Amino acid sequence: MTSKRETERNTRGRAAIELFLDMIATERGASKNTIEAYRRDLDDYAGFLTAKGSGIARASTDDVRSYLATLVKRGMAANTSARKLSAIRQLHRFLYAEGKRKDDPAAVLEGPRRGRALPKVLSVEEVSRLFEAARGAAKKAAEHRAEYLRALRLVCLLEALYATGLRVSELIALPAAAARAEGGTIIVRGKGGKERLVLLGQAAQKAMRDYRKLLIEAKIGETRWLFPSFGDSGHITRQHVARELKELASAAGIDPRKMSPHVLRHAFASHLLANGADLRVVQALLGHADVSTTQIYTHLLDERLKSLVRDLHPLAED
Repeated sequence: MTSKRETERNTRGRAAIELFLDMIATERGASKNTIEAYRRDLDDYAGFLTAKGSGIARASTDDVRSYLATLVKRGMAANTSARKLSAIRQLHRFLYAEGKRKDDPAAVLEGPRRGRALPKVLSVEEVSRLFEAARGAAKKAAEHRAEYLRALRLVCLLEALYATGLRVSELIALPAAAARAEGGTIIVRGKGGKERLVLLGQAAQKAMRDYRKLLIEAKIGETRWLFPSFGDSGHITRQHVARELKELASAAGIDPRKMSPHVLRHAFASHLLANGADLRVVQALLGHADVSTTQIYTHLLDERLKSLVRDLHPLAED
């Protein structure tokens, strides 16, 4: 018979997993199959912890090691164990970054080294098509206030994401005061509660002012958030932003599977580097704690350069 304490641990564990899965769906644009694969791996891990009398909120490094040992006993292939460990590490890193745990029990554990996948990135031409589609929709909706407000909000979201490289969680939590930014800069609170200075281009500043002005005219201006909603949080959700961006991508003739808020963050970084920006500057703008995280974008540029030489150099092999 399951005790009340075990039931509470199971409930908290499931809630933590769902919160993590929601993040990878909205911020990384993970597909349904990817999310289900993560769910299976993490449910297996949570079940092991429950059987041990522990849980995700209380798991220790030794608990994670014990789980990995059971995978060996079950005859799991090395790459399967590595995948499960990767899911566990990402879950605990997320819970630590979100303040749900005060430590990361999986941080010191290493699995087999595997190649790192390059992020999805839109071309400059594709980003231009997104802006054209968003502005075109706003122009068409100008005669209908509710539709116009929604269309201007999407223009504002798009401008802000591409101009700043903000994480979607940082974007939706922008205060209304961001629309009155002095000198084109705002202070953003990122992962781990760390604050950083973010630069806004003139187009993003104008989009924020226009959207904010319409909010006030519609008598929705009395709110602390730049992107208010009637939900519990008081501002729009990550899921809502992701859904609107996918719809916009489809309208712009871009595969919606390529689109997520995080893809625009990738575009911001890779386009800056492609135009000569310093890696350390991009690291600071993105709010990366370690420059090695930012270096993935230089690898992306390397791959493009290789393709360019392979396809266009006169001495390249057929």
